[in-house]
Amino acid sequence: MAMNVAQKLIDAHLIQGKMTPGEEIALRIDQTLTQDATGTLVMLELEAMELDRVKTEVSAQYVDHNLIQEDNKNPDDHRFLQSAAARLGVWFSRAGNGVSHPTHQQRFGIPGKTLLGSDSHTPAAGAMGMLAIGAGGIDVAMAMAGEPFHTKMPEIWGVRLTGELPDWVSAKDVILEMLRRHDVDGGIGRIIEYHGPGLAKLSAMDRHVIANMGAELGATSSVFPSDDAVKRFLEAEGRGDDWQALAADDDCTYDVEDEIDLASLEPLIAKPSSPGNVVPVREIAGEPLSQAYIGSSANPGYRDFAIAAEMVKNRQIDPWVSFDINPTSRSILETLIRDGHIMSLIAAGARLHQAGCNGCIGMGQAPANDSNSLRTTPRNFPGRSGTREDRVFLCSPETATASALCGKITDPRDLDFAYPRVKNPDDPVVNNQHLFAPLESAQASQVKLIKGPNIASLPTFDPIENDLELKILLKMEDNVSTDEIMPAGAEVLPYRSNIPRIAEFSFRGIDEDYVANAKDSGDHCVIAGNNYGQGSSREHAAIAPRYLGMRVVVARSFARIHWQNLVNFGVLPLTFDDASDYDNLETGQTLSFEGLHDALDKGETLTARAPKGDITLRHGLSPRQLEVLREGGLINWMRQHGDTGNKH
Repeated sequence: MAMNVAQKLIDAHLIQGKMTPGEEIALRIDQTLTQDATGTLVMLELEAMELDRVKTEVSAQYVDHNLIQEDNKNPDDHRFLQSAAARLGVWFSRAGNGVSHPTHQQRFGIPGKTLLGSDSHTPAAGAMGMLAIGAGGIDVAMAMAGEPFHTKMPEIWGVRLTGELPDWVSAKDVILEMLRRHDVDGGIGRIIEYHGPGLAKLSAMDRHVIANMGAELGATSSVFPSDDAVKRFLEAEGRGDDWQALAADDDCTYDVEDEIDLASLEPLIAKPSSPGNVVPVREIAGEPLSQAYIGSSANPGYRDFAIAAEMVKNRQIDPWVSFDINPTSRSILETLIRDGHIMSLIAAGARLHQAGCNGCIGMGQAPANDSNSLRTTPRNFPGRSGTREDRVFLCSPETATASALCGKITDPRDLDFAYPRVKNPDDPVVNNQHLFAPLESAQASQVKLIKGPNIASLPTFDPIENDLELKILLKMEDNVSTDEIMPAGAEVLPYRSNIPRIAEFSFRGIDEDYVANAKDSGDHCVIAGNNYGQGSSREHAAIAPRYLGMRVVVARSFARIHWQNLVNFGVLPLTFDDASDYDNLETGQTLSFEGLHDALDKGETLTARAPKGDITLRHGLSPRQLEVLREGGLINWMRQHGDTGNKH
């Protein structure tokens, strides 16, 4: 049978199930990626599982999110992560070495491999011809322990690219065009596969930009073929031997098809406060500006900084604009310094920050209140920047830099100079000195875990009860993000390894009384609209409300990773059989479930008693997930079942 690239990757790693869209499959995982905002829980979960050493080909732990050290909490967690990585046989990338996604692509990306990461932007590695999927931390911990990754077989969405990008238009505008067409839920249940003649002029890092933000469409992953562009990238990084060709068969088909003529694109921008709120830059040109921000995993490559440097060379940034430069890896920073681009940026008035996620996750570089910030980051959810009443726009480096020069939102095509030509160097600096290799088993077994006072043991959760009477504490609209359920930023993320403490911030972006109400009510449920839990993979958004007594979430639909995270920690996710029942439920009412265990076993529907009459709900859980739910979550399940014999 003729196969596309995604099908070939899945088929080569399929352990259980059939490649029928919607059917649960189990995949062998070759590599894992964790970062410090989610990795501390992963390491605590592995400790709870009593794992001695990871069983993957490569597992890497990055410190890139929580870099501000205003007290002991972040550096304490960095020491814990370094000790855990040494103990478990994991590569460790120290603070300042770079953002996980571009650094992983530089050092470990291999065509044909699978990668599971505890970060929703892990699919960026699809740029290399990998099947890379974001997941909750505990799913990644299971993969590190040798277990397969379970997910529903996605549809494969083929996007044919033709033509060539015009001047002042770059890869960011390609993914913004996808979001303009399909919004933040258009990719749910799908892998996006890019193909066609338009790929010829897109570098491996251009493809990274597009694959990274496939997460904003809700896609399971995004994939590209492994072709000459990937070969050139690996050869430049000194890893040419890792390259292998991977292409779709000529007569393959796709479940869904789309086409973009790259030559027809223009500079685009996502207005506050959703990545899907996309319009042409020309429609809002002239609006005032206080910040322009270059960097993040969504625009991490050499050219993304070099194009900005060439644009501002021998020019000055507007005096009312903060021009923030966030390098994405130490190696890229060293290459930019060598080639003179950092000097051009600094001389023009840019502020240079350390290599890391930084302002993308609200860890510094927060914008001024009630002012516009243009960013090359992947997300602009309300308050994610660190300023609660923020106005963040998402755009390309060209648009952000043009606007910084002019002091107002500017279509870069309106500048009075020619488009600078930037070429990725064939000889980038390769610096592996701050990426520490795993220790040998005998040496690793002697390493003691270093736990600071802010690291708390994971709470234990009881199995879901057969009969439940739950007060509805919240009713939410569509597209609620995990940033709203569990905020990021410098105030909250330092408590990532302390569930009782971080739980105090639950749903703060929606209802500041939720925590107090949850403590008063005990067991409870919440109601939501479509695409509930979009955005970050952080499992804190499931664990913290569960710690406060949340047992059930009823939504019109769920984002994939958060739906799985709820199950992993013993929270029952349900959807309305009749969407109109959403309108009949209100905060303060009660939902009752009787004989829940039998109902879950009998089929996909169950009945809940509501104030205006019984309503029918659906769960869509596999027998494996039901077993996990009955045992109170995946950690309890792992303790009961131990090594299930993953067929690596």
